[in-house]
Amino acid sequence: MIAYFDCFSGISGDMTLGAFVDLGVPVKWLEEKLKTNLLTDFELTVSPISRMGIAAKKIAVTITNQEERNYTKISRMITGSSLPSRVKKLSLAMFEKLAAAESLIHGCEKEHVHFHEVGGVDAIVDIVGACLCVDYLGIEKIFASKIPLGNGFVNCSHGTLPVPAPATLEILKKIPVYGTDVPFELVTPSGAAIITTLADSFGKMPDMIVSNIGYGSGSRELETSPNLLRVVGGELIASDETAIMLETCIDDMNPEIFGFLMERLFEDGALDVWLVPVFMKKNRPGTLLQVLCHQNVREQMIHRILTETTTLGVRYYNIERRILERKIVTLKTGYGPVSAKKVRTPDGKTRIVPEYEVCRKIAAEKNIPIRKVYEKVAQHIENLVK
Repeated sequence: MIAYFDCFSGISGDMTLGAFVDLGVPVKWLEEKLKTNLLTDFELTVSPISRMGIAAKKIAVTITNQEERNYTKISRMITGSSLPSRVKKLSLAMFEKLAAAESLIHGCEKEHVHFHEVGGVDAIVDIVGACLCVDYLGIEKIFASKIPLGNGFVNCSHGTLPVPAPATLEILKKIPVYGTDVPFELVTPSGAAIITTLADSFGKMPDMIVSNIGYGSGSRELETSPNLLRVVGGELIASDETAIMLETCIDDMNPEIFGFLMERLFEDGALDVWLVPVFMKKNRPGTLLQVLCHQNVREQMIHRILTETTTLGVRYYNIERRILERKIVTLKTGYGPVSAKKVRTPDGKTRIVPEYEVCRKIAAEKNIPIRKVYEKVAQHIENLVK
């Protein structure tokens, strides 16, 4: 399952929990998980509400003991709990973002940041609760819209601060945002930490088959739009993403090195690597090396190319690509289990493609043409999808 966060009126922790409950997470289950693993000084209530004619869920956190906890104490609470590992990892990442932003803005050590600004208990319930909901619903990937920002001022323990709050804006660095005329805070620090940790990309809704929709309500009534967060669940068909293309031309290297280089680049995390024969200056034959990768491994790839080859430089630039959703499945065939990619095409149909390496291994072990293996597996797939 994937989810798309449509943040047309911003995002906060309670809006996120409301949308997830509307998607099907039992509020009693959520409350029990939080109380069993972390803290007991709160109560969760859910109320149906309507915003401009749209039915939604409103989550309220009633605090029985407002204890301020610093970043170190909260981290220890989460780490020492019996929460699922994925919930721990996501929760810790969100609190780290909050603490880093508050530390920078207020000029104090991150470990000593107190979360009075985001409610203490409220912050734990909102953040860990959101991660529990993601785990409960089995959401594997999250996309989000661009984030709208309000304007004006907000009152907090430090005084009157501009909207968006400095900590919120710090967390939203490098995230697509846009301004609005709404004179209120649309994105809270907790909401910013949640969405920037969960979402893989920000932009338009990906190609998907919608299965369910949840609406979570904010506290205010807005004049220009319903104060709601919409979370759309479903299956991904295709998604757009930005990747990095690295390339260089080489005309003075032993060609045997290219095979070794390709293996190392794939080990480093390359999405694809290919070699193209070219003619270079003075009409010398050479090889164009092109490597497709994600931004987070760009420097590693460049270092690999510059150290393993004779080139003096590497060009790189962003490219946009659309990829179909796929997952690995195991087929039971007459040759035994065969790994294959199950791909959903844009028209909603399914295509299954066997893995080459598995077919090659079967052909070698049984001393038969690999073509025969593909034909046998193709027949099995045909019977499977009938």
